Amino acid sequence: MDRDQKVALICGASGQDGSYLAKFLLGKGYVVWASSRDAQGASFSNWARLGIQPGQIKTLSMVPEDFRSVFMALRKSDPDEVYYLAGQSSVGLSFEQPAETIQSITLGTLNMLEACRMAERPVRLYQAGSSECFGDTLGEAANEATALKPSSPYAVAKASAYWLVENYRAAYNLYACTGILFNHESPLRPTRFVTQKIISTARRIASGSTEKLKLGRLDISRDWGWAPEYVEAMWLMLQQDVPEDYVIATGITVTLQDFVAEVFRCLDLDWKDHVVVDAEFLRPTDLLVSRADPSKAERQLGWKARYKVADVVKGMLG
Repeated sequence: MDRDQKVALICGASGQDGSYLAKFLLGKGYVVWASSRDAQGASFSNWARLGIQPGQIKTLSMVPEDFRSVFMALRKSDPDEVYYLAGQSSVGLSFEQPAETIQSITLGTLNMLEACRMAERPVRLYQAGSSECFGDTLGEAANEATALKPSSPYAVAKASAYWLVENYRAAYNLYACTGILFNHESPLRPTRFVTQKIISTARRIASGSTEKLKLGRLDISRDWGWAPEYVEAMWLMLQQDVPEDYVIATGITVTLQDFVAEVFRCLDLDWKDHVVVDAEFLRPTDLLVSRADPSKAERQLGWKARYKVADVVKGMLG
């Protein structure tokens, strides 16, 4: 292989972030490998939506919870950079499947860290963290020094992965870092995510459906950004001289009600006529306010979110 080209392995490449990252890295001239539990059976349908042609990306099968599988995937792809985005990605689903969530994220991260440590050539590793790790910060903006207080099985798994990265970086001098990403959306979001549920239901209502949009709490507040921008931040983290962790967010927090209102406004509808609160969608625990301080990323990476909530809504509506 021509080592004049950088090689990247994306784990979790069929999802929203992995697909946008694959397109971004191809644009940078990378040789891109993508792992899936069953690469031959996977559809990778998001790639086609982004205009990625068959054959542009090399695929291989990898089971994150199986160390041998991870090690062999790393040896076959021989990457300069690994982007570990694999694992169960829904906070809501993690309450229904806590063991699967924790295993897929935490054990998978550990196996990849260990495989990178044993690699013949130095490998730079990005691990997808989450703002959910911070838990309830009582309205204070979270930054890289904020204590982790996870309050869901998903957040516990991501917090464990965060500390594993910290440990391997300190103990083994591994180039590994965590991107602590706040909510980020796009048309590639599955409908199990509340933002895509809102978009999809509002579109049907605008087309004549008489259904109601059923949601849980409308007073929760989140920092919603644009996924295609966030993958650039992932790449920038691995281009630095020293590996560090970064909070990636817009720095602007709005309520779910505001998000809903903006969606219906764009469709010339009044959300109050079409939305009901349903106790079925309340979670055992839920963060009331999620607020971010992404100033370190702007200062050290030169990265700043350009899309705000209104832009995100327009982008998802297409």
